[in-house]
Amino acid sequence: MINSPDCSVVVITYNDAARLPRAVRSALGQTLRNIEVIISDDGSTDGTDRVARELQREDARVRYLRADVNSGGCGGPRNRGAAAARAPYVMFLDSDDRLPRHACKSMVLEIERTGADFVTGQISRLYEWNGRTKGYYPDLFARRRTVEGIAREPELFLDSFSTNKLYPAELLRRLPFREDLHYEDHVFTTELYCAARRFAVVPWTVYLWHRSQERDETRLSISLSIREMDNVRQRIKAARLSDGILRENGLADLVPQRQRRFLRQDLRVYLNPLPSRDPMWAEEFSALVRPYLEELDPEAFTSVEPLVRVCCGLILNGRADELVVASRSLSGPKAAPRSAVQEDGRTYWGTSPAEKMDITALRMAELPYTAARLRHEAAFTGEGTRVTLTIRTYDPFGVLAANPGWSAFLRFKDHRVLLAPCEQDDGSHLSEATVDLATLRHGRYGPLGFDGRYAPLVEIVRADGRATTDALLVEPAAQPFSARVPGQRVTVMAEGTAAYLRVRWQRRNLLRPVPRLGRIVRGAIRRAGRPEVKLRVYKGLLRIVPPRQDLVLFEADAGAGYTGNPRYVYEELRRRRAPLDMVWSVARNRRNFPADARLVRRMSWRHLWTMARAGYWVDSHGMPLAYPKPARTRYLQTWHGQGIKSVGFNSPDLRADFPGPRAQWRAAVARWDTLVAPSAEFERVFLPSHGYEGPLLRYGSPRCDVLVHGDDEAVRRAKDRLEIPPGRRVLLYAPTYRDRTRSSGRSIRADLDMMAEALAGEWVLILRPHPVERYEVPQHLRHFVRQAGDYPEVNDLMLASDALLTDYSSLMCDYAITGRPMLFLIDDWDEYRAVERGVYHDLPAIAPGPCLTTTEELIEALRDLDEVAASFAAAYIEFRRTWCAREKGHASAKVTDAFFGGVRDRPPTRVTSPVTARRPIRLPAPVAARRPDGSPTPDGPLAPDGPLAPDGPR
Repeated sequence: MINSPDCSVVVITYNDAARLPRAVRSALGQTLRNIEVIISDDGSTDGTDRVARELQREDARVRYLRADVNSGGCGGPRNRGAAAARAPYVMFLDSDDRLPRHACKSMVLEIERTGADFVTGQISRLYEWNGRTKGYYPDLFARRRTVEGIAREPELFLDSFSTNKLYPAELLRRLPFREDLHYEDHVFTTELYCAARRFAVVPWTVYLWHRSQERDETRLSISLSIREMDNVRQRIKAARLSDGILRENGLADLVPQRQRRFLRQDLRVYLNPLPSRDPMWAEEFSALVRPYLEELDPEAFTSVEPLVRVCCGLILNGRADELVVASRSLSGPKAAPRSAVQEDGRTYWGTSPAEKMDITALRMAELPYTAARLRHEAAFTGEGTRVTLTIRTYDPFGVLAANPGWSAFLRFKDHRVLLAPCEQDDGSHLSEATVDLATLRHGRYGPLGFDGRYAPLVEIVRADGRATTDALLVEPAAQPFSARVPGQRVTVMAEGTAAYLRVRWQRRNLLRPVPRLGRIVRGAIRRAGRPEVKLRVYKGLLRIVPPRQDLVLFEADAGAGYTGNPRYVYEELRRRRAPLDMVWSVARNRRNFPADARLVRRMSWRHLWTMARAGYWVDSHGMPLAYPKPARTRYLQTWHGQGIKSVGFNSPDLRADFPGPRAQWRAAVARWDTLVAPSAEFERVFLPSHGYEGPLLRYGSPRCDVLVHGDDEAVRRAKDRLEIPPGRRVLLYAPTYRDRTRSSGRSIRADLDMMAEALAGEWVLILRPHPVERYEVPQHLRHFVRQAGDYPEVNDLMLASDALLTDYSSLMCDYAITGRPMLFLIDDWDEYRAVERGVYHDLPAIAPGPCLTTTEELIEALRDLDEVAASFAAAYIEFRRTWCAREKGHASAKVTDAFFGGVRDRPPTRVTSPVTARRPIRLPAPVAARRPDGSPTPDGPLAPDGPLAPDGPR
């Protein structure tokens, strides 16, 4: 190499000839081409020497250093590699891991941009058995920033890796790694944090930490050889040395933070697999760890996960047997304790109160019934195709005693077995069940049978039919039981470190033993179901099959459920007993339809046949794109909301200048024969954004009629299903998604922990994420937060709530009909309007409620909600003028009259669906609607009763 490299990558290796080339090539493949790769071999005795020299011959950027004797750790080879580095910057790489392609370049640019003493970035675990990656403590790396010393962010002690960092070479020569212990990187990074005045943090992944399913523990890395007791000793030694380094450098006040890292991360490494260890191992482990735990500053135990603190308390008290029980609640189903005690409003693990046994923060004793926690421990035996389970149920929070008349069932997916629990002297309940696996039929999975796994559950059903379920814990050492049933092999076994019961089903039909036949059959099925084949067949149907003028195909939100404007048009037609054959298009696994509704699975062959035959399409989003409408079919597009967000060709999916998607959407819009237009403002924004020029129905939105009239039954239904206690106020939290981070859960921007702490006594929060979002409410918040993402009808939630919390969701326009308070949490307003979705309106200028940027502000507003709402009364009236002037409560009837005008009602000989009771909601008086620029809308003071004629030819 003639020129000095920009970065040296030191690859340390020992007896890893098979994986070394992968690591080295990940370094050679960096977009920063001017690098050198130093293979630092710690005295390998396998073929590593040969492989390394071959890599050196292949690329002149590779250098090879070899020690004669293995040092027994990672410090020696790292020091030798750093000493030999010719570049100004150094990164480390273990031979069983990889660097992402841009790691070196991005880190060098960052250190030069910031002038930091070093740069650290996200390290991601890559699970080789499934190819998935998971960031290590992603919150640590959520923001790109420069930190002015570790005292500013002591949470970063959790980042004690040496491999996810870029260092100046001269710094490494001043701070060498220790060579006399394992976990030398923990000690090294503590010294590094003490020496660094400032360092940079980047949010992207800079290191891929491969995790393999090694079964021979002699081949495991040091960090994974956790069964060895010396591994525990080495980790404790590194922790003590790190504490001492902080004290020696005048940072004694940070010692509790560094010790908290030991409790949160290092100790968990041994606690998670503890259930599978024998009692002697648990005793020895506890005796080894106890002295160090006794040294810890009491402050170190604050903000540590309650169950980890419980385990620490059991170690300190020498209760190794109970420690094993508690450790099973750290992962997997996170089981409840066997017993708990409550005193002075606090809840404690075990039978007596103690500071470290406090689990109040988990809120297990305050959960609604359907989320209530019991502990089920089981043993199983098998013979033939029958498996027998003996189940002991613990009720630590008195759930069973508080709900007399309950029944217990053992559930194998959709198969239930009645249990007969018998109460024992210790308060637990003992039951036994025998299940013949050959009788279990998971019929909806087709003739080939079910292929997969699931966890059997114990279901406790109380007298009103409400149920709570929990998984079953089994002995980690329990031998799996396998049985052959017709066409399948079934295995009952323990799974995971917590060891809970799993049942695995494997097909053993004709296609399994004859792989080639199986591939042929599966390939034929795939080819027949390809989108282009279905589209070709559909277009062929259009040429030969005339539409049925009495057949109506309904769809809401691409088949998501029985909701939206199509639902209320459908119900109006049913109320009138219209002589129509009505069918719903439905996505897989959607079950919230009326029992007598006719359903067809979206994009199935039957669905395509129905699309081709239907004389009417009624939809709230878009029938399958690229599928033309039959010539004599009429298409009512009801859409699914209005608001401030950019839509149509202005939305992120379509505003880029790519002709394909834009042309496809333009053709899809051209299929519409009539469009529901809920407001003049909707017309001003929506029509040009979609290029629509057809007829409009200006009666409001059918789905909003119930918001105008009210529905006491819907309120009762929602509060009952969500188990909202009497006397609590209800806040509906319905944020929209972020296009750049959809399905990430990041739209939930309120601090729910802080809200629960401040408001749980007075409020219940209903969380309604956007349908494309993915967010699971943590268990410790379920006493305050009700997950309602899968609640079938959002109107019920709006009617059941006392106030709405949202951000930019179109739900605000519907909710304004209720006249109830609205609050807007828009901490990312500048980003959302400039680089995210984009908006048509300045929300802070028009909002009918306060626009807030912190959870603290939100809590204060909720505490004084009446006064806050009163201060926005004028803005609220103006908001309703813009969006709700046409909502008079008769949109369903008017839209149905206008679109299905030629369809006569059947005589009302009998009522086919109950008419719900309606409760009027007092709203501000309507005033002449105006656009944001002050000009009047076409409606004048009131919306017209008739539809607008087409604006021009289509």
